[in-house]
Amino acid sequence: MKVRPDKVATVDEVKARVASTSTAVVTEYRGMTVAQISTLRRQLRALGADYKVFKNTLVRRAVSGTAVEPISEFLDGPTAIAFVDGDVSAVAKALRDYTKVSPNLIVKGGVVDGKALSKTDLTALADLPSREVLLAQFAGLLASPLRTMAALLKALPQNFAYGLSALVDARGGSPAPAGETAAAETPAGVEDAVAASDDVVASEPDAATTEEAPAAEPVAETTEEAPAAEPVAETPEASAEASAEPAE
Repeated sequence: MKVRPDKVATVDEVKARVASTSTAVVTEYRGMTVAQISTLRRQLRALGADYKVFKNTLVRRAVSGTAVEPISEFLDGPTAIAFVDGDVSAVAKALRDYTKVSPNLIVKGGVVDGKALSKTDLTALADLPSREVLLAQFAGLLASPLRTMAALLKALPQNFAYGLSALVDARGGSPAPAGETAAAETPAGVEDAVAASDDVVASEPDAATTEEAPAAEPVAETTEEAPAAEPVAETPEASAEASAEPAE
């Protein structure tokens, strides 16, 4: 028996879809209008799924021996299959939500990476957050320890400073410089005695200068010319002796 070319084309199409993805969801569209199927197809295409009506016999032939073969158990009645390249939970959610608009749509089951999924499994997938939300939550879980570590590293110097300040306060206050420490350790009586001796030493040069000022006058007098010596008056005895001496 010769196989019709359109059937061969359908089998090849399904094989091509199976080769590009191992995730598919099987639905029954009995009672749905063409417009409803077209609307659902557009919604699923935006989520990375290709939704199309196929004949069950041709699908069984195309998926035989592939990772999508488990969907064969759901191939009963008018069948439309969504081959998913994107987030399967988002596709399951869109199908579940569309059943509220069109109750004639029935989600039968599916397959993910060679594992068959029942209608209950797909309902559970539909309740999961979207892939983007899960990735954001996962990134938040990864970033949380990093933020905690950063906060700890930031608080470490502050806590150290607070602890050091508390330790200094417990020991009597903050440490002073060397000179201030020595002054603080000097007893009050010794400090007064040192201050008094500083006053005496400071006042002595003024007294010394006052007492030594007259001593400078003789030095000044030595630089002046001495007055001429007055002639000594001659006595009669000296005149007689001078006249008595023979002339040479």
